[in-house]
Amino acid sequence: MSAKVSYADVEVGTEIPEQSYPIDRQNLVMYAGASGDFNPIHWRESHARAVGLPDVIAHGMYTMAQGGRFVTDWVGDPGAVVDYGVRFSTPVVVPDEGGAMLVISGKVERKLDDNKVVVALTARSEGQKVLTRAKAVVQLA
Repeated sequence: MSAKVSYADVEVGTEIPEQSYPIDRQNLVMYAGASGDFNPIHWRESHARAVGLPDVIAHGMYTMAQGGRFVTDWVGDPGAVVDYGVRFSTPVVVPDEGGAMLVISGKVERKLDDNKVVVALTARSEGQKVLTRAKAVVQLA
C-alpha cells in the first residue's frame, strides 16, 4: 500500500478536514481488553469520581490512537506514518449517557526532504484541547 496523497499536491498550510469520532463506554471496555489497561477510571464512574475526576475518562492512548487514525485515513496508508507524538492536556470525559465526541483536524506544518511532511493535529472534546504538540511525520507519494 502506498500513500494516496502526493507531496506535490500539498503545501505548508494545507488543511486536513476535521473528522468527528464518537466515544462511548463500550469503546473504552473494548480498548481495555485490547490494551490490557483495566484501570477502573476508564470504566467505573464511582472509581473515577473517587479519585477526583468528573466521570469516566478515555484512555490517553485511545485518544492518541484516534489522532493516528485521522492521519492514516487522510494519507491512505498506515505505513506512511513515520513518527507520531502527542502530549496529553485534558482528559476526554465519557459520560454513560451520550458518550463523548472527539473532533480532530490537521494542517501541514512543514515540508521535509524525501516527500515527507509534518502534520500538526488539533484534537478537542467539549471545546477543550485534549492533545497538545500532536504531530505526525508522514511519507507522501
